[in-house]
Amino acid sequence: MIKRKNAPSLKAIEKINFISPVKIQLGEHTPFFWMKEVPNETARLDFIFHAGTTRGSNLISSLVAGLLFSGTDKKTSTDIHNELDDLGAFFDVGLGHESVLVSFYALKKNILAVFKIFEDALEHVNFPQNEINELITDRKQKLKINCEKVGFLSQRAFQKNLFQGTNYARQTELEDYDTVRREEIIEYFSKNYKKGLRKVVLVGALDEVQVTEIAEKSKKWCLPEKPLFENNFNNNKGVFQLEKKDAVQSAVRIGKTLFNKNHSDFLGFSILNTILGDYFGSRLMKNIREDKGYTYGISSTEAELAKSGYFMIGTEVGSAQKDLAIQEIKNEIERLQKDLVPDEELELVRNYLLGQLLKSADGPYAMTDLFLSVDAYELDFSFYESYIQKVKNIDAEELRALAVKYLAWDSMTIVIAG
Repeated sequence: MIKRKNAPSLKAIEKINFISPVKIQLGEHTPFFWMKEVPNETARLDFIFHAGTTRGSNLISSLVAGLLFSGTDKKTSTDIHNELDDLGAFFDVGLGHESVLVSFYALKKNILAVFKIFEDALEHVNFPQNEINELITDRKQKLKINCEKVGFLSQRAFQKNLFQGTNYARQTELEDYDTVRREEIIEYFSKNYKKGLRKVVLVGALDEVQVTEIAEKSKKWCLPEKPLFENNFNNNKGVFQLEKKDAVQSAVRIGKTLFNKNHSDFLGFSILNTILGDYFGSRLMKNIREDKGYTYGISSTEAELAKSGYFMIGTEVGSAQKDLAIQEIKNEIERLQKDLVPDEELELVRNYLLGQLLKSADGPYAMTDLFLSVDAYELDFSFYESYIQKVKNIDAEELRALAVKYLAWDSMTIVIAG
């Protein structure tokens, strides 16, 4: 009989059994990854294209991503969506600085049919002018609305100063929509989709014949050469204030350019970042939310790019408290630089991070995403084994040294909108 009054014993995480997907090489620079150990009838099919906002006009890249299913000579956008609906499938298109991710979700018995709909839509898309006009009208209205939000304004200004002088810093303005030409959309699509496929990912227990068909038919879109990315970022340091009359809140963004998983200090800094602001019990949350009551939420983030990365603290506070909140953020950073993290706090963060990693490896979909997170930087699952050891063995002295090395206040970009 289970003794329900006794708490279960705690077991330290020593090792996670990672499962790698099968790799099929479509082209010299385009792999196909297949995770087939799926114990149910579901499937996911991802296509990653070298078509992010830095590949040309960020406005045109955004419009193309929104028009992939806008119709062909024989099908309207409604026809395409109805065909997917009839198969019980849905899709998502995610646009980033460096790539576009097109994901399909369906039962495994329907995923080949879903792929054929996508193939036809991609091969024969004709970008009808009425669809372009409708999307432009919608995007302009959303931009107008967003420009009234301090969070949106601060994020734009932070990006502009973080990546100053590079393609990553470009911004879309309302007047840019007035000069869009259909020919630009067609040219961008042909260059970055028809010959821009960087990666295909399939999660699902499909027959090998079906997988082979998807792989073979995807080859025609393969990227002909290895993609190149910028890494010469140098954030614009200092304080940048955007006045927004009558705003009751101010949005704050604080951060700097940094690095990705390939850097030797990435693992240690990720632990430091968690302590500072990357979980609900973090120092920033305890101070600025729970103790001072300046905000409903605040967090720090370690974001990655293909050849670089950045660190950012983000929050929205009452306009009257913005200066006080920024001072408290500075205080918390200086505490990490001066004082050693107490053993009790460090042990709590160790258990939290190991638990989160274990949760992130739960099931074939999560396992695939873990794999993709390291494969993007030409790493493998040994990265996570190193991470487990770093979490277990890092000490307070190393954390303090990392805070001194990377969190100098005068190295930060500080943006306040409100």
